[in-house]
Amino acid sequence: MSGGPVGVAVVGAGVISTQYLDHLTVFPDLKVLAVADLDTERARAAAGAYGVPVAGDLASVLAIPEVEIVVNLTIPAAHAEVATAALRAGKHVYGEKPLALAPSDGAKILAEAQSRDLRVGSAPDTFLGAGLQSAARALAAGAIGEPVSATAVTQGPGPEKWHPNPEFLYQYGAGPLFDIGPYYLTALVALFGPVARVAASARQAHGHRVIGSGPKEGTSFAVEVPTHVHALLDFAGGPSASATFSFDSSVPRRMIEVTGTEGTLSLPDPNTFEGPLQVRGFDDEDWRDLPVTGTVAGRGLGVLDMARAIRGGAEHRASGELAQHVLDLMATITDAAEHRTVRTLETSAPAVAPLPDAWDPAASTLT
Repeated sequence: MSGGPVGVAVVGAGVISTQYLDHLTVFPDLKVLAVADLDTERARAAAGAYGVPVAGDLASVLAIPEVEIVVNLTIPAAHAEVATAALRAGKHVYGEKPLALAPSDGAKILAEAQSRDLRVGSAPDTFLGAGLQSAARALAAGAIGEPVSATAVTQGPGPEKWHPNPEFLYQYGAGPLFDIGPYYLTALVALFGPVARVAASARQAHGHRVIGSGPKEGTSFAVEVPTHVHALLDFAGGPSASATFSFDSSVPRRMIEVTGTEGTLSLPDPNTFEGPLQVRGFDDEDWRDLPVTGTVAGRGLGVLDMARAIRGGAEHRASGELAQHVLDLMATITDAAEHRTVRTLETSAPAVAPLPDAWDPAASTLT
């Protein structure tokens, strides 16, 4: 396709698909043409709810010539298979996190795309939201001087307290590191560049958990992954960070703080698109609010940025290379914790250009 809105097919009509379809169907530069799912009835229900013309299985939507981007919202274990099928059908791919379950599979996806001159994008795209974009601008403007270190924490009692089917969140490819970690690690890499080396420790508080809500309330299930992970990160560009990912805490906490030579910057929850953003200098008695500007449209911004980049011949920001580095980082943290040693990363990540001030998801730019 040479111009006009970019055709999109959504593959995977689960819970997260509503958050994407809410936005993808209203961005003027995108045209959602199809929804696919293993459960074709579920695909038809989602398509009907959003006025999408086609619903079916994966093969049927890949056969639509006007589909240029496949948005892969399947479970993590299917990410690599679906992405590869889409690329072999000549489609660009944007997927939910993680890019794949293992870095080797992520590398195969990127190699497949490169061989076909196609693009790969990946969630999370929360770093494109107003909160983290404003944080990047504040750091670039010297709001806290030279960044020295960061502290990132996401902790709580675990999703079995509220999720009716939480078992998969405690299986390989999930846990707090792989499920929630991508938001925090992507934000840090987008701000500071690639990580060069890591050290880590990991623990599992309970071998079994009990579902706390829904029709399976009271059911016990096995835990397969660490539920508390602590990592020390050294960025190639200089700063360092400590990061904690935990399903073992009775105290919910979501934070990223960046310490610099002239003060500290408190970032918003990186699993959101909004603020607040606060700064505290050495002479300040309390935190001060900084302006937060930009889009808060929500999930799907990465797809839109990718679509506009395809038409304009530019680099998209939520790239496969960025996602592959974060996947490699999570796998390396896991390995460093298991072997109780420092590990060096082999992957890198491209610099992430800030969004222009006038970047507007509601604008029609591809007429």
